[in-house]
Amino acid sequence: MKILGKLMTPSRVLVLGFATVILCGALLLTLPIANTNGDGLSFINAVFTATSAVCVTGLVVVDTAKTFTHFGQLVILMLIQIGGLGFMTFATMFALILKRRITFRERLLLQEAFNQVSVEGIVRLAKSVIQFSFIIEAVGALILALRWSFDFGWKQALYFGVFHSISAFNNAGIDLMGDFTSFTTYVNDPIINLTIMALIILGGVGFFVLVDLQTPSHKFKLHTKIVLEVSGILILVGAVIIFVLEFTNPETLGPLPLGSKILASFFQSVSPRTAGFNTINLAGMHHTTLLSIIVLMFIGASPGSTGGGIKTTTFVAIMVSILATYRNEPQVVLKRRSLPADVIQKAWAITTSASLLIFVMISILSLTEHADILTLLFEVTSAFGTVGLSLGITPNLSEIGKAAIILTMFIGRVGPLTLAFVLSQKRNKGICHIKYPDERIMIG
Repeated sequence: MKILGKLMTPSRVLVLGFATVILCGALLLTLPIANTNGDGLSFINAVFTATSAVCVTGLVVVDTAKTFTHFGQLVILMLIQIGGLGFMTFATMFALILKRRITFRERLLLQEAFNQVSVEGIVRLAKSVIQFSFIIEAVGALILALRWSFDFGWKQALYFGVFHSISAFNNAGIDLMGDFTSFTTYVNDPIINLTIMALIILGGVGFFVLVDLQTPSHKFKLHTKIVLEVSGILILVGAVIIFVLEFTNPETLGPLPLGSKILASFFQSVSPRTAGFNTINLAGMHHTTLLSIIVLMFIGASPGSTGGGIKTTTFVAIMVSILATYRNEPQVVLKRRSLPADVIQKAWAITTSASLLIFVMISILSLTEHADILTLLFEVTSAFGTVGLSLGITPNLSEIGKAAIILTMFIGRVGPLTLAFVLSQKRNKGICHIKYPDERIMIG
């Protein structure tokens, strides 16, 4: 048991935990009670759906509204909530309800889950995460339910409000609109658009940022400042690009009035930050616009959030390190603060690993699927960034294609570096203290 305890590092526990939740969810979705036709769902489709829900991605191979019963939809909703907040957050919540002491090992798991540098205040952070999540989701559900009460009965409006509020805040992108239409029928509706966008943004900036914004002091941490500034810039730039490039496109923004064009542009700029909803036809977009959305999906949300991607802070660290190299500066400086070398190394490792993963998966799909490279790039990047946007090829994927996307979604959720740590067999940590002699090689 002691050997097992040493082998089960926090990273391995988290990866195994996510895999276990996915498997349990898939088994529940294969039950006849979860399927509208009563025959149950094929195992590969159940695993795909469960992975998409737990990894808060939103890619679907079957129509969620028409394929699953209310039981099946509630299973998906629970998987989204667990996947978005993390199963350790839920375990902590139940432990607090039962007034059970949080052990040091559990605190280490929470530290890994929230990507924090120490366990100090980690339980307090978990409490804040739970409180923020349920309050924001409740407010979002109420607004959406009030709006949908004009379209449906109160019972369905409330159900839709709760489901889509949780799906949006957790950046899942799974909807119950039916026929894979997402929110295209509400492209002109400011209440639906603004509420969903607000939920996506709040879920994507990260719980650490939400907690920091609640502190009495107005002196926010560097992390918070960077996340808010970069998120705002990416949303604005993305919206401008979509607005300009798609302004006259008859398949996207062309037929819409000016106000709806602006609203749709911002919505479609926010959504690639790992949410996966859409209000316009993505397949009808120009290639340049799709490439811009791919970049937004690759960057994704922020650390400690419900979203995926390489993260906004990783993107910033890469950019400032490149700028420092161009300027031949000895330090990487950001807002009068020097970024440590290990932070820069980690940022490059994450970005490189993500790029290699996407390349490998595109190579596999190019052999198994009948689609052009841009469509495959869009689909794979969407899966890695746990976004859920699609150009329509997901329901028609082959078995191998589904398996490849499942693996991509899983790695995108747990993180490529976390998975690398899990698979690493190196045990001798003392080797890190060995200093080898320097010798230069030619670069560039």
